[in-house]
Amino acid sequence: MSGRVGDLSPKQTGALAQFREKIADVLDQLPNQTDHYLLRWIMSVFFYFLLFLGDLIHQLGKYIESITIIYDCEGLGMKHLWKPAVEVYGEILTMFEENYPESLKKVLLIKAPKLFPIAYNLVKHFLREETRQKIAVLGSNWKEVLRNYVDADQLPAVYGGSMTDPDGDPLCKTMLRYGGVVPKSYYVRDSIKMKYDQCITISRGSSYQLDYEVLFPNCVLRWQFASEGSDIGFGLFLKTKGNETKKVEAMQAILPSERYNSHLVPEDGSYTCEEPGIYVVRFDNTYSVLHSKKVSFTVDVLLPEGHTGKQA
Repeated sequence: MSGRVGDLSPKQTGALAQFREKIADVLDQLPNQTDHYLLRWIMSVFFYFLLFLGDLIHQLGKYIESITIIYDCEGLGMKHLWKPAVEVYGEILTMFEENYPESLKKVLLIKAPKLFPIAYNLVKHFLREETRQKIAVLGSNWKEVLRNYVDADQLPAVYGGSMTDPDGDPLCKTMLRYGGVVPKSYYVRDSIKMKYDQCITISRGSSYQLDYEVLFPNCVLRWQFASEGSDIGFGLFLKTKGNETKKVEAMQAILPSERYNSHLVPEDGSYTCEEPGIYVVRFDNTYSVLHSKKVSFTVDVLLPEGHTGKQA
């Protein structure tokens, strides 16, 4: 069952009838009382989206059952793969999958960078196979392909159509709201209690190392950490072949140890592992002769394109 009028299961039909009864006192105040409208109301996440569709339905004289999304991936980078953000993406995708069936017709991704396969691997397990089939990553001819889905006079000139602003702006900024860098005034990082996978105490004059075996080229090693009370050293190293020593002097320094004020601002970063091997994450407190350090951290390995699940 698609969740659309005319294709509802008995359970969905009963739920819709029950919903209609519960809003009977306000039903006559709605601009439209049809099943189409009530279903769209139930399925809509944002009220303004409901109003937008209502205007389109009035203009076109027909119902709108699903939407096509053009996703411009220009500027996608590692900062967008920050773990808490990815978890939010997953929650949103799960919500749509569970509550808004078949409202999506097609997702067209353009300007996808080399990083995209890794980003997609992080979220695709939240999607049903039916939804995955609706996602298309377009190549260099994306402007031509977009015109197969969107009429040229409805597509901004910058995306291969003929639509412009009255002043000729091909971006159509008077009609579209573009994203951008979030102003720092909206940051809430300091008010959020981060959740980390591990918490350790590193004695004064000592260090703590973790080995991560990377089996495939181009995996991304990602980390987040915070210390309490004072700074902590951090470095990333690669064990050379045939060398099982734990001494960093015998390892290849990928990111030499450096002290970070992670007691003030949590640190996060990543490294693309171009070759397989044993990568060593090292927290360094050898420089402290008086104080031990408590460190909370999360480290994980993101798989490259063509690999799913976890490393063996």
